[in-house]
Amino acid sequence: MRRGFTAEQPSSTEMTGEEVIAAYAVPDRSVPRVRANFVTSLDGAVTLDGLSGGLSNKDDQELLGMLRMLADVVLVGAGTLRAEQYNGLRLRKTRREWRQEQGWPENPVLAIVSARLELDPHSSVFTEAPVRPIVITCESSSADQRQALAEVADVLVCGDEIVDLKAAVAALVKRGLPQILCEGGPHLLGSLTSADLVDELCLTVSPLLAGPGARRITDGIASTQAHRLDPIHVLTADDGFLFLRYGRG
Repeated sequence: MRRGFTAEQPSSTEMTGEEVIAAYAVPDRSVPRVRANFVTSLDGAVTLDGLSGGLSNKDDQELLGMLRMLADVVLVGAGTLRAEQYNGLRLRKTRREWRQEQGWPENPVLAIVSARLELDPHSSVFTEAPVRPIVITCESSSADQRQALAEVADVLVCGDEIVDLKAAVAALVKRGLPQILCEGGPHLLGSLTSADLVDELCLTVSPLLAGPGARRITDGIASTQAHRLDPIHVLTADDGFLFLRYGRG
């Protein structure tokens, strides 16, 4: 079975790697942009058996790596970091070389959002990181834990009782990291959505019915305020996966 991405419009020819990169590139990287990337089942589940991997496929993993390659910083919540067992964020060689050709650092920065700082400074996410990670927290977190994590990461305090995501995004932009890729989890995406910070959503739709029980791609305090994103493109794979890209008009 032929794999790879196919554009629904204007033709159904298989896309090259360069064409896929071009499909997700932004016209001006100096303009701050929060791009979220998630996978979901047909009936809205964000995980199977508690992890997103059961909904994914090879093309989705390729897309994840490519979106990381295009990002300045990868933003992830501490719960997702633990559940998905993140290690040091290092791109594969060909993607590092591609970034070097653009005049960018070899790897994007990993930024972890955690209000309670339940993070182990000795974890491989810190010890194996090719670039010093960033930890984003708030004033109510443990001062001792902030000091311990400051040995292995840059700690940003944004907000008092909870993490102020508007301040966090502004701080990342100020550090020269305007292209922000959010990889979850649902609570982080829900908070970013509530703050109207999501400029783009890249959503992989897996051709599976997961059944009841799983969470949606967003979580947190319920809100009646909706935020519109307009369709940019739809790509397909031969095994039934859809790759949707929506952004601010």
